Amino acid sequence: MKMFKHDEGAETQRGWNPARGLRLPGLMVLAVGLIATIAFAGGEAEADRTATHDHAAHSSGLEDELAKVRRATARFHRVEEAIAAGYELGWVNGSGNRIITGCVSHPTAGAMGYHYFHPQLMADLAVDAPEPEALVYAPSADGELKLVAVEWIARGANTNPPGVSEPPSVLGMQMHILVPAVGFYIKHAWLWRKNPAGMFADWNPRVSCP
Repeated sequence: MKMFKHDEGAETQRGWNPARGLRLPGLMVLAVGLIATIAFAGGEAEADRTATHDHAAHSSGLEDELAKVRRATARFHRVEEAIAAGYELGWVNGSGNRIITGCVSHPTAGAMGYHYFHPQLMADLAVDAPEPEALVYAPSADGELKLVAVEWIARGANTNPPGVSEPPSVLGMQMHILVPAVGFYIKHAWLWRKNPAGMFADWNPRVSCP
């Protein structure tokens, strides 16, 4: 912030600005407070989006849809059942490289876990709530994988091979690109592990990677 001094005598030299009736240190305190408020508001934007979605999750219509997804994916609690149904650890891109095979985590926000993708569902570019493109498993203390979430995915314009150019929607919510380098439009639902960050948040602080 630039300060413009007026030559108004001794009081001006001590920091008094007669045009505003405030001492300059007081103005600086106000400026710092304003900047902090703006930063806080910006940081709350993502939390507000998740909170809005969580509030929407309590509507009867959305709860019914989530119940359908739970029923459709309950048989996949054992990862062997997911594999038998065609899900695979990681995704094979257009160059034949299998990517996203590790446990996906965030340095401060928690983790997602291991992603098991269904190649056919990834290929068709359509998004259907009862048929999520990926199942997300978290490692337990005994090393076993536990189903914690489902993830709807649509390849974006910059994936290999390219997909859709506009963000799709699922359960009435627009999907988003979390990692531009990967380019997937995604939406999580933490149906099988409570998430303090929200049902539809990307990261779960109760999940960790080994």
